[in-house]
Amino acid sequence: MKAISWNIDSLNAALTGTSQRSDLSRDVLNKILEYKPEVIALQETKLPSDGPTKKHLEKLEEKFQDYKIVWNSSKEPARKGYAGTMFLYKNNLDPLVTFPQIGAPGTMDWEGRIITLEFANFYLTQVYTPNAGENLNRLEDRQIWDIKYAEYLASLDKKKPVIATGDFNVAHKEIDLAYPENNRRSAGFTDEEREGFTNLLAKGFTDTFRHLYGDVPGVYTWWSQRIKTSKINNSGWRIDYWLVSDRIAEKVIKSEMIDSGPRQDHTPILIEIDI
Repeated sequence: MKAISWNIDSLNAALTGTSQRSDLSRDVLNKILEYKPEVIALQETKLPSDGPTKKHLEKLEEKFQDYKIVWNSSKEPARKGYAGTMFLYKNNLDPLVTFPQIGAPGTMDWEGRIITLEFANFYLTQVYTPNAGENLNRLEDRQIWDIKYAEYLASLDKKKPVIATGDFNVAHKEIDLAYPENNRRSAGFTDEEREGFTNLLAKGFTDTFRHLYGDVPGVYTWWSQRIKTSKINNSGWRIDYWLVSDRIAEKVIKSEMIDSGPRQDHTPILIEIDI
């Protein structure tokens, strides 16, 4: 199975936008399609609370003709047009689709952050993990989220193997960002968030990129849009992951980043697994 995950940072912009950045986003979507993945996971779709508009669906059905589409949008009491996730999977697949709530604090369970596909022999689930926020104002809630989400994945793992992907909003180790010393208390690299990810892996999950490629440096999945030279200088962070249950780690064939060209922000990540 081949699958690709990408924090798209506005599906609406990628489908209907007219800016240069929208053009770059469309280029990335086209590149994803060239890989012919069975499953595509998208985070931060920022769709309306009732999902894609008619125009969105027309564009999606035109571009992704061989795929079924499911989504989870942010809805009241959470902010509208915020966060959100989407799966596109090949028409020949017929998973059971669920939109889990994990008992997270505040409005996090209403922000469309998780979708799970259950297949006969495994689960494939994606997440858009909440950011700790400016001034770390959401860090305490984020720590609770991390505990609840790890418990959720572990509950799936008791039934059948798990493949989990998405924007986890944490650089786990110093090697996972270009300037660790400058970011000790930055959202995504606090001790608390890193510990949360360590605890998740300890429940029986493998970071597939590190499993295959070890401590290779300088490989990232996100570059700040605020700094124009961040991608040129490769001043990035690795905050997007493909995780698998430990017992299927040896079935992973590839786990790598897809070059998104000049577009900054997130780049897609790919997994190939014999499952």
